[in-house]
Amino acid sequence: MPGTVRPVPTPLRIASNPIVDRREELARAIVAIQFERWPALYARYGEGGRERCVEDVGFHLLYLAEAVASDSPALFREYVAWVKILFAGIGIPDEELGESLEILRDVVAGRVEHITAARVRACVGEGLTALPGLPREVPPFVRSDAPLGALARSYLDALLAGDRRRAAVLVMEAAAAGARVPDLYLHVFQPALREIGRLWQTRVITVAHEHFATAATQAIMGQLYPAIFAAERRGLTMVATCVSGEQHEIGIRMVADFFEMAGWDSHYLGANTPADSVARLVRERGAHVLAVSATITAHVGRVAALIAAVRAEPGEPPHVLVGGYPFNLVPDLWRTVGADAFAPSAEEAVVIAERLTGPAVPDRAAGVA
Repeated sequence: MPGTVRPVPTPLRIASNPIVDRREELARAIVAIQFERWPALYARYGEGGRERCVEDVGFHLLYLAEAVASDSPALFREYVAWVKILFAGIGIPDEELGESLEILRDVVAGRVEHITAARVRACVGEGLTALPGLPREVPPFVRSDAPLGALARSYLDALLAGDRRRAAVLVMEAAAAGARVPDLYLHVFQPALREIGRLWQTRVITVAHEHFATAATQAIMGQLYPAIFAAERRGLTMVATCVSGEQHEIGIRMVADFFEMAGWDSHYLGANTPADSVARLVRERGAHVLAVSATITAHVGRVAALIAAVRAEPGEPPHVLVGGYPFNLVPDLWRTVGADAFAPSAEEAVVIAERLTGPAVPDRAAGVA
């Protein structure tokens, strides 16, 4: 359907994934059954639509592969919840989604070994069981009764209007009037960007609007940097990064800024930095902490691979914190990928990191640029 002691990573997580490896073959087999079972699909979408269906099913398979690899049916259930809202916005009924998932389950389970097949049935089964009760819409993230709610609403309106200058003025005036930078991050930027994401998911806005809002917010965050970097340095260093392929980088940038506000020296790498480059920089900077973000379930395996690469570097490894949407869903997923802890928010990331590292070690930090 077109729509658009430290733990060690488990061997299953780092090894080749049988579903990912055969994704194209599996997707085409699934779509072939869909078009055979529902002849109206071809009439509705044609041959071009068939290829878009293959692409969409390929995404289903990526998310299923990660849920299976971590033996976490909850990950796939939450993906189904996201897809249900997405499909509702383009008029695809729940029944069609459910039947499509059943076909996916049967095709994949029939083409992988029995342990993987059992996990496939469990993951898809949990999604199918939950499907009827899952919401068809998400409540708005910007609310007038929330802290700085009126400012967040005005900021969001400015972004949706494409008025970056107005958005910046709103934030800088609030800062000049005494609003704390952490509060602007948590109560203005964060809910506004989540609302932008909700509006894209429900097809109210396009991905271009989403990209504009993200870029504008990053630029406005930069205007707050004089206040962010004013904290006294404490001889602690951290590296913050997304995994390779992750495009949602603003969350981990906020994490890095919270560390800066707590007196840490942060090295923010953003998105698409290769794992070996991250590992090398962590060693060169003598980082006490590595913070890794993944907002997409399909990228969880890359978190484990990155952590393994960092652990393989010579010398004392850093403490590794992970965060992002998949880790919010499954309480122990951080253990599966080999991290030292999970932080559900930027504020808590700093608290947890300082608990792991203990007091600053000036000698170690002395050679850090």
